[in-house]
Amino acid sequence: MILTADDLRSKYLEFFVSKGHAPISGKSLIPENDPTVLFTTAGMHPLVPYLLGEPHPAGKRLVDYQKCIRTGDIESVGDPSHLTFFEMLGNWSLGDYFKQEAISMSFEFLTSREWLGIPAEKLSVTCFAGDEQVERDHESARIWRSLGIPEERIYFLPREDNWWGPAGETGPCGPDSEMFIDTGKPACGPDCRPGCPCGKYFEVWNDVFMEYNKQADGTYARLARRNVDTGMGIERTIAMLQGKGSVYETEVFVPIIQAIERLSSVSFGRDEGSDRSIRIISDHVRTAAFILGDQKGVKPSNLGAGYILRRLIRRALRHGRKLGIEGKFLEGPAEVVIEIYGKPYPELSANRATILEELSLEQERFLKTLKVGEGEFEKMLPNLLKNPAKVIPGRVAFRLYDTYGFPLEITQELASEHGLTVDVTGFNEAFGKHQELSKVGAERTFKGGLADHSEMTTRLHTATHLLHKALHLVLGDDVRQMGSNITPERLRFDFYHPNKMSEEEIKRVEEIVNEEIKADLPVSMKITTLDEARREGAFAFFDEKYGEKVKVYSIGDFSKEVCGGPHVEHTGVLGRFKITKEQSSSAGVRRIRAVLE
Repeated sequence: MILTADDLRSKYLEFFVSKGHAPISGKSLIPENDPTVLFTTAGMHPLVPYLLGEPHPAGKRLVDYQKCIRTGDIESVGDPSHLTFFEMLGNWSLGDYFKQEAISMSFEFLTSREWLGIPAEKLSVTCFAGDEQVERDHESARIWRSLGIPEERIYFLPREDNWWGPAGETGPCGPDSEMFIDTGKPACGPDCRPGCPCGKYFEVWNDVFMEYNKQADGTYARLARRNVDTGMGIERTIAMLQGKGSVYETEVFVPIIQAIERLSSVSFGRDEGSDRSIRIISDHVRTAAFILGDQKGVKPSNLGAGYILRRLIRRALRHGRKLGIEGKFLEGPAEVVIEIYGKPYPELSANRATILEELSLEQERFLKTLKVGEGEFEKMLPNLLKNPAKVIPGRVAFRLYDTYGFPLEITQELASEHGLTVDVTGFNEAFGKHQELSKVGAERTFKGGLADHSEMTTRLHTATHLLHKALHLVLGDDVRQMGSNITPERLRFDFYHPNKMSEEEIKRVEEIVNEEIKADLPVSMKITTLDEARREGAFAFFDEKYGEKVKVYSIGDFSKEVCGGPHVEHTGVLGRFKITKEQSSSAGVRRIRAVLE
């Protein structure tokens, strides 16, 4: 029997429900509990508050499947293995069972004929080797031996391989134990082991044991309440179980690839160049459909998650051109994605019209961009042809990219048609300088965490200063800002405070802020040194991001804070301040979301 993705999802849930786990719904791709990422990148992200101690309404044993996106290596997508979107299966123990039960259940699900039926002799495992801070994980190794895994197939690996770190600088963490299937390929050398890139060992599962709490001084203390957090990737696992050489050969991709073949008249599997483009389109249209169809779906834009979405759609369209597909075409493959995943993810079917409409609009925008860019190229062409070296300077290619959104690959295509080449090294240097400037700009923006400088964002930014001061008055001077994120719709403020705020504390903070808004206090700014600002009592955090001279914004006599701006001129224009949510963000860090009504 060939196990499909649908089969694996069903079996996993069935197995863990039989072990007393409550099935819970996977969450949005847009994370609630992690300000450091644009998308949910792992199955544990939606459960962070419960891993940190909040009681889960479904109990202490949970199981789910979660949609995830990782964008760190978009440019690597196109080979047989990389993906941006993937599904993660997970089971969880929130202060209930620990290593013995977790490892035993993993072994049973993998090897029992009733479940996956993988021969136990093909299984190798890794455990944490220990270091000067945390001891070797002998317990996990002992459990694996008791289940029949011999010593020679148990590997102790260092922290970079077998350790799950905390969400922030401090917090719950611990060793993990990973399971690998021996593919039967010969070892690449005497040091070949699980995790080796040669392909002999295929990672199939990971059990994380959160048994330590990393302290502010860098030491590790044992947790009184220990958790288990596990993960199994669906795409990679079914590829392995089906004996496929690539995730793109499984039933979750083959229908998408066939749709692209029909549009392009190019057959998959005959030419690596065309295969690469087909994989990119298949992956990117699948990811774009999931982002657009998500419960909190975002739309293409130039910021954050919307920018990633735009980049994926435009890269897919560009590779369609390489296959000879002219104009818009992504709606057809997207329909196939919705058909494949509509049952496990009903939000895709529910949001079908939005997915197709936004794909269509973004493709139209990009095609217009290409038309403008091609026009600019034609204007430059006479002077470019005069260059005896027949090389388009990198700075010129980058200007086409930066000003008109014209991809380097298309500049190269047009250059080739006219007997020219492009100075790619010069383009990369210009692009690198642009990235550095963007990085600096992003750091400056993060001081205020502003999405833009619109009127509404500016009002919410000013309200954040009032909130910060009010929190000090209500909770004490130990409150410390840990970050903020402000859009035209709402403010998000992270701050150090060890305890959940009570209803009375939340109400009092709201009252203080609204009192200062009603007082219509003037907002003023002066430039001074950081030391002088602190002597005057101004709040100032993220020291390394400030220059020698700083802006200090004062709101009447109520608040004084080092900040880059912008702010309103007086508080009376803000409207009524309302806290919509107070929750845990990470260990010792609380998060407030608020709006101006």
